[in-house]
Amino acid sequence: MDVYEALASGTPFEATAKGVIERRDITDPNRGHRDAVAVVRTSGSTGTPKQTLLTASALSASAQATAERIGGQGQWVLAVGTQYVAGLAVVSRSVHAGTQPVVIDPGFRPDEFIAATRQLKHEFTAVSLVPTQLTRLLEHQDALAALQSYSAILVGGSAIPDSIMQAKQRYDLNLYTTYGMSETCGGCVYNGTPLPGMTVDTVEHNGVQRLRLTGPMVAAGYFDDPQLTATHFHNGSYLTDDYGAVGDVVQVHGRLDDVINTGGIKVSAAKVQQVLQRWVPEAFVTGIDDSHWGQRVCAVITGTTDQHILADTVRQELGAPAVPKTWLRVDALPMLENGKPDRLTLTHWLVKE
Repeated sequence: MDVYEALASGTPFEATAKGVIERRDITDPNRGHRDAVAVVRTSGSTGTPKQTLLTASALSASAQATAERIGGQGQWVLAVGTQYVAGLAVVSRSVHAGTQPVVIDPGFRPDEFIAATRQLKHEFTAVSLVPTQLTRLLEHQDALAALQSYSAILVGGSAIPDSIMQAKQRYDLNLYTTYGMSETCGGCVYNGTPLPGMTVDTVEHNGVQRLRLTGPMVAAGYFDDPQLTATHFHNGSYLTDDYGAVGDVVQVHGRLDDVINTGGIKVSAAKVQQVLQRWVPEAFVTGIDDSHWGQRVCAVITGTTDQHILADTVRQELGAPAVPKTWLRVDALPMLENGKPDRLTLTHWLVKE
């Protein structure tokens, strides 16, 4: 049995990197929920993964709302592992559409992506990618031509570089930036606008506005962790660990643990990273404990742009406290299997600097 068969049949399961594990325990009303169909472990990019309980109704609501927003349903390229919610969501949308996805390895080469695109037979075609995957495809002329053939390209999972948004306009790509997580069956805000049925508001938290998501695609909670469930889930709402603003569009400013308090000044790691990514191919920014500053701003970058240029740009746009005090240049950022930066490894590197 694979993920497609499990979802189609309603068999409770957990998808792992090695295959499907049947999980009848998640439907135990004393330990889980009767209507749970899948358990998805969060990426664990900042620590111990959580076991998120997804219901059949939540996955169906997500698939339906996605189809409504992107203008149709059809055949997908599956380029993210199904042990992660982004990959599971692609399979769920495929089951909902009655189509089979074309599967390629998440670490695909451009020629493999092109070959997968050519296998698509449906009139409406779609793919879900992480920013690193999409950035590398945009650098390849034939892969770019393949991207232009898609009815919808979803990109999310981490910060979206300005270069991707510029490419969307330059090459007329049917691109949707997505925001969401395992707890919302994947993306639930597309191009800054919540999917049909989803609402977003904020809750004040230590001087910043914490984002709260409410809708039918919200998960049932965390398996075997009632305390954490009670902290984040309430009456169909999920209180995220992100902060931002809600106006004409939803703006995600960063993670709560990405607010760096350096010398008494609060600095957004996400905003520093966004500035750097206009100059370098890849960047990672975080705060490291410091006896003098409390925390110091640190950056890992790729590329050859002069560090002084980067520092001056950050200073001009965000102020002197936002300029990284520690810099580390590498050939490529280490990534988790879902395409997100390996925060634990990167932080360890910076601590050693």
